[in-house]
Amino acid sequence: MADLSPTSSDSPCIGIDVGGTKILGVAANPVDGAVLASTQIATPKSTGPAMAQAMGDVVAELLAEREATAIGVGLPGLVDRSGVLRYGPNVPGILDFEVGPELTARFGLPVAVENDGYNTAVAEHLHGAARHADDAIIATLGTGVGGAFVVGGQLVKGANGFAGEPGHMLVNADQFSCPCGQVGCWESLASGTGLANIARSLIGEGGGRRVLELAGGEAAHVRGEHVSVALAEGDTEAADMLSRFSTWVIRGLGSLISILDPEIVVLGGGLSELADDFLNVVQDGVMAATVGGAYRPMVPVVAARFGAEAGALGAALNAHGLVSPSVE
Repeated sequence: MADLSPTSSDSPCIGIDVGGTKILGVAANPVDGAVLASTQIATPKSTGPAMAQAMGDVVAELLAEREATAIGVGLPGLVDRSGVLRYGPNVPGILDFEVGPELTARFGLPVAVENDGYNTAVAEHLHGAARHADDAIIATLGTGVGGAFVVGGQLVKGANGFAGEPGHMLVNADQFSCPCGQVGCWESLASGTGLANIARSLIGEGGGRRVLELAGGEAAHVRGEHVSVALAEGDTEAADMLSRFSTWVIRGLGSLISILDPEIVVLGGGLSELADDFLNVVQDGVMAATVGGAYRPMVPVVAARFGAEAGALGAALNAHGLVSPSVE
């Protein structure tokens, strides 16, 4: 676990969050979590060196505006306790990726590297929606599903630093393939990739005409964004896709609540904002998907305070020493 222990220093720091589609960087005040500046670029579809170069370019742009004392990085996948990305299904082909020393050599600053979901939880627990919770689930529904868990006031890291990959718990072995190689991962049903899978499945049944049109008539080109556009237009078949998507989000959260018994669930990522009533739908269904749901206190499902910036902000906080790893 990692103990959460704020310091008194308010020197700015840089946080970088690497996602499936973009690299987001922020400069932040670690004491109050205020974001002072931000920038982003597309995630390169290439090798580790290209990824490191792109991350460094984001840092350089932020440092051109102000000084900073440390750099934090969030990567999607299994980041070990030494800050090495051992495996990341949403950054295929990048294995044993050690970016910290490269950034330190380029900028002369200390670098802390963590899993992106872990960093999101840092931000939301220290300054956000889970601030007053000793036990919380923080999940992000984006290109994939990220997350981390607060237990007894501490962030769970696991023996190797790999804890907090809820997207890869198996929820339906008869469903879709996941980038990790498994079949039926929660991520394959409850992320942007999952929404696209659900949409293509309905198109295969003869539905989803507007979504298919938005994808240029090619089912293989359907993305979650096409469903979002159709939803905004009031398309009823897109609403059916959202309903199926919501069901899988609910089932996954119900399983996590049954295992961890949290005070609160915090949902972030772009998919958590698919529709105005999305969180209400999830809240209404989640206790029925939880063991003994009718006999236990309701667990509130709330929106992440920091939205798309949570991972980058958490990386900045982590780099500045607001989260000090300790072994219990």
